[in-house]
Amino acid sequence: MTATLVAQGLAGGYAHRTLFEDLDLTVAPGDVIGVVGANGAGKSTLLGILGGAVTALAGTVSLAPSDAFVGWLPQEHERVEGETIAQYVARRTGCAEASARMDAAAELLGATDVPDGIDPGEEYSVALERWLAAGAADLEERLPAVLAELGLAVGSGPGAGTGAATSDAPVITPDSLMTGLSGGQAARVGLAALICSRFDIVLLDEPTNDLDLDGLARLEAFVAGLRGGVVLVSHDREFLARTVTEVLELDLAQHSNRVYGGGYDAYLEERETVRRHAREDYEEFASKKADLVSRARVQREWSSQGVRNAMKKSPDNDKIRRKAASESSEKQAQKVRQMESRIARLDEVEEPRKEWKLEFTIGQAPRSSAVVATLAAASVTRGDFTLGPVSLQVQGGDRIGITGPNGAGKSTLLGLLLGRIAPDDGRASLGSSVAIGEIDQARSLLAGRMPLADAFEALVPELSSGEVRTLLAKFGLRADHVLRPVDDLSPGERTRAGMALLQSRGVNVLVLDEPTNHLDLIAIEQLEQALEGYEGTLLLVTHDRRMLEHVKLDRRWHVEGGRVTES
Repeated sequence: MTATLVAQGLAGGYAHRTLFEDLDLTVAPGDVIGVVGANGAGKSTLLGILGGAVTALAGTVSLAPSDAFVGWLPQEHERVEGETIAQYVARRTGCAEASARMDAAAELLGATDVPDGIDPGEEYSVALERWLAAGAADLEERLPAVLAELGLAVGSGPGAGTGAATSDAPVITPDSLMTGLSGGQAARVGLAALICSRFDIVLLDEPTNDLDLDGLARLEAFVAGLRGGVVLVSHDREFLARTVTEVLELDLAQHSNRVYGGGYDAYLEERETVRRHAREDYEEFASKKADLVSRARVQREWSSQGVRNAMKKSPDNDKIRRKAASESSEKQAQKVRQMESRIARLDEVEEPRKEWKLEFTIGQAPRSSAVVATLAAASVTRGDFTLGPVSLQVQGGDRIGITGPNGAGKSTLLGLLLGRIAPDDGRASLGSSVAIGEIDQARSLLAGRMPLADAFEALVPELSSGEVRTLLAKFGLRADHVLRPVDDLSPGERTRAGMALLQSRGVNVLVLDEPTNHLDLIAIEQLEQALEGYEGTLLLVTHDRRMLEHVKLDRRWHVEGGRVTES
């Protein structure tokens, strides 16, 4: 069915902190609304409120029709232990909940002690309608074909379809455990759940995370083909540019929110215009007020000085001169009052608040050797997968972009180049005076139950505790972050901590493996600016298409099927 969602006067946040307020939003059929803002601005909170999973601090959310099927697909950083692919997809599509509701309604039909006011037949009819609308009736049949279409090798087994497993890929069935999948495979299963869903309105939180270029293209095609409304949060600028029809900006610095029409690129242009006008309006107001205040001060000084001069020059019995001085003083006082009245009548213009801005630079070490790393017919085998043989050389100062589908061996290639993985055949060598700085895909350098401040100090013992806290604060990691165990931080917070580590150390070989995952748009732009000023060797693995355009690269490697080609 076609459905419309209307939010009025929404406020969201926590008991001690309001993230946004007075938010109005209408999501009509065909709308694709992108929600943007800094980390912590309340984007995920807003989606939770719209999906009915989070209670708003104020305001209302209504649906027309009232029984419209709204799908909220939040980020899930941890997989559920023991959950199969089929169970995951059923949960994410709402089919599991619809099935449980129908089972409960079926039991009620045969119950002898039905509570007063409940019509078992009506309950079952409503539950059946939702079960059918959710697509639960044929989900088991549709899922294997969707998994196969997305490039996941589907083998035989309970509930499996007819997709054939490839000889060089592990067999995956709907009964495979989610915890046994790679990050890329799990991302594709998440996309499969989205494709299998039958929501009237879809709420997507960072759906592009961990998807490769093919997965991104499929996601874009899916969103473009939806007839219902979509509200999505994403840090992928190209995805936003290709999909959204409107942008809702949550501006944490200004404590404001605003809807921009015309797509993402139009939003960027209009936002700059709005901010420039806001600054110009404030500067005009401040200049006018300062001028009036200055003139009022001068008038007061003239008035006071005139009275003093008249008292000095006038004899005690010169009533005429004293009267003239008094009248002159009153005129000056009247001018002062008029000036103060003009100041009071000025329309107050609030000064635009400055945004928190990540000032990120990359600490640089002395130059490495001329040859940073060499692979000579090197190959690595992991189970059924083999990377290589690969023969490559990385020269000092090379800026290399590395692309390829998920599971193609990009991270394995990095491990070979950096000396972390020994080749099964061939040779791999690392140059001298190589100082490596890295943000890996798993953000594993900072991990564990140790508080962030302590874990960071252990990696940079030359910094004092105060210096560590000051540095982390520059990356938006303040007192409530530095005392928390690293594993309790969000992926975005751990990424920013990794960036702080790069700033505190001197490096001449920088390795970034999907660095934009979980970063907000502001931090991504700052990272790109920092890379412009970095003069060492760069190995950049990313599916962020705009980053590949914006960052200066002089070599491109593509990894696919265990082979590396240069373009």
